[in-house]
Amino acid sequence: MKIENTKAQMRKGVLEYCILSVLKDDDAYVAEILKTLKDAKLLVVEGTIYPLLTRLKNAGLLNYRWEESTSGPPRKYYGLTETGKLFLTELTTTWNELQNAVNIVTSSKNTKNE
Repeated sequence: MKIENTKAQMRKGVLEYCILSVLKDDDAYVAEILKTLKDAKLLVVEGTIYPLLTRLKNAGLLNYRWEESTSGPPRKYYGLTETGKLFLTELTTTWNELQNAVNIVTSSKNTKNE
């Protein structure tokens, strides 16, 4: 088993949550989303993010708008729909529960006689 495959699967598992979280306070275009993820050491390439954004949009969690740019072609800004905001709230609860459970399991001595 290769560690890189496992690490990639772990990142993929939280990517949707991270993208929705990036968009929770403000709309953003792909380059901004990628920069935020990269700054957090979550390396994602455009070839990965576009299909994911399309899937989230098709699921009704995101919408988008085109905005003119002074430095090039128009930009597509993504934002959360009301459904997306509710979905993110649910994911946040699940993430917190999962994070707590993983912390307990990975930090305990796992004594089986108790």
